[in-house]
Amino acid sequence: MSVPNVVVHRDADVLAKAVAARIITRLVDLQSAKGSASIVLTGGTVGVATLAAIAATPARDAVDWRRLDVWWGDERFLPSGDKERNETGARAALLDHVDVDQERVHVMRGPDAGMTAEESAESYAAELRAAARPEDHGPVPSFDVMLLGMGPDAHVASLFPGMPALYDTRPVVAVHGSPKPPPIRISLTLPAIQASREVWVVAAGEEKSGAVRLALSESGPVQVPAAGARGRGRTLFLLDRAAAGKIPPGLGRLASP
Repeated sequence: MSVPNVVVHRDADVLAKAVAARIITRLVDLQSAKGSASIVLTGGTVGVATLAAIAATPARDAVDWRRLDVWWGDERFLPSGDKERNETGARAALLDHVDVDQERVHVMRGPDAGMTAEESAESYAAELRAAARPEDHGPVPSFDVMLLGMGPDAHVASLFPGMPALYDTRPVVAVHGSPKPPPIRISLTLPAIQASREVWVVAAGEEKSGAVRLALSESGPVQVPAAGARGRGRTLFLLDRAAAGKIPPGLGRLASP
């Protein structure tokens, strides 16, 4: 796994716009090099703000949206269209405003699909297996870019400290008893996250600063799940100044004066 690089921006608004620009540039480069690209989306305030910033810039048209595979790192096990679903937020912020190929938008199913949470997780795992190629050397695609938010408790996706999902080696699991509502969720596991070529952890706010410090330390991922959020080739922690407030001096590169 790669060693994290830390980039610090002035505030949450600048952070969202900077991550949006970084995503556009990376997707264009990937599509130029190999024809298509894949991205794993996240929810949360900064995650949705980033997608909205992509939609708001004319530079979005540089991306060939029909040659993009869209996945999710986790989802609330709620019916389609529920305002609390990550998918709903992503569609409203970006996906409804660009010409995506709906066949390449890979949604984690909710209870309205007639599935239990376990069946939804198994269905998503099967979809991942079908998309994986021999060169991926595993049951999931080597995602080009995985976006992850992080909670004040250092959770990523729906992997919360100390919960059984952190020991699970399957690519996708149902999470019961989430400490944040709703209690039932679907999540990629750490092995699936670590299969990504690049992992970008995006965090803003002083309440995240302690978790950021732990995630960049030698902490174990069972108690600090974000410490296990690492990409095969590259790991970025993209932060605002408040979230970076407790990291050791000199660890982060200040991108926004």
